[in-house]
Amino acid sequence: MSRQSKEDQLIIGAEPRVDLLPPEVLTARAAKATRRRLGLGVLGAIAVVVLGVGATFALSVQVQVDLLTARARTTDLIIAQGEYAEVTQVQDHLDLARAAQQVGASTEIAWKPYLDQVQATLPASVSIDQVTIDSATPIAVYEQATTPLQGARMATISFSATSAVLPDVPAWLRSLATLPGFADALPGSVTLDEETGIYTASITMHVNDAAFSGRFAPEVPADEAAADAGTDSTTADATASEEGE
Repeated sequence: MSRQSKEDQLIIGAEPRVDLLPPEVLTARAAKATRRRLGLGVLGAIAVVVLGVGATFALSVQVQVDLLTARARTTDLIIAQGEYAEVTQVQDHLDLARAAQQVGASTEIAWKPYLDQVQATLPASVSIDQVTIDSATPIAVYEQATTPLQGARMATISFSATSAVLPDVPAWLRSLATLPGFADALPGSVTLDEETGIYTASITMHVNDAAFSGRFAPEVPADEAAADAGTDSTTADATASEEGE
């Protein structure tokens, strides 16, 4: 038995209906509905574009306002800076003076206290008779030794000491080695004045940068100084360990 479609079924007692419209009318109605939906879609797209353009324009206006505000603020700051131009110049001069102090005193050695320390290393019966000092300057490199086993130096002290007894030069050299900044020392001649019985000994001593006074050196923060001290301690321990091995 073949199945019948719903349109072919016979419904008893139903209201009789007949669709006399031609298919072209139904097609036109469907096309109209489609065009309506397309039109609504186009209107929606146009609305989205309009909103996007409006938002972009509003953002552009806000950016321009912010830019004008920033420019006005910059102008005010430049005007305010001009009012304190003299203060800025004075500060620059002070910074330049501090830098000049640091450079000028970078090779400074407090010679009076240092020579007092040199005198303190000598026996009580010995006194320094004559001193000649040649030290480094900030604008010239100090001449270094060409002889092996001599350390770097930043100054040379040549002095003669007088003594009523024959001086123990090796003991003097060992005492001089305890001074800060000691690089090395070279003994010279020892002469005796037969008339007075006074001995005169000459010594040439070289001093390194550890003797610099550092009066105007920039201050090192406490944490950095502690870190440097820890590094130096670690290095010294490692060196001592290697020497022990």
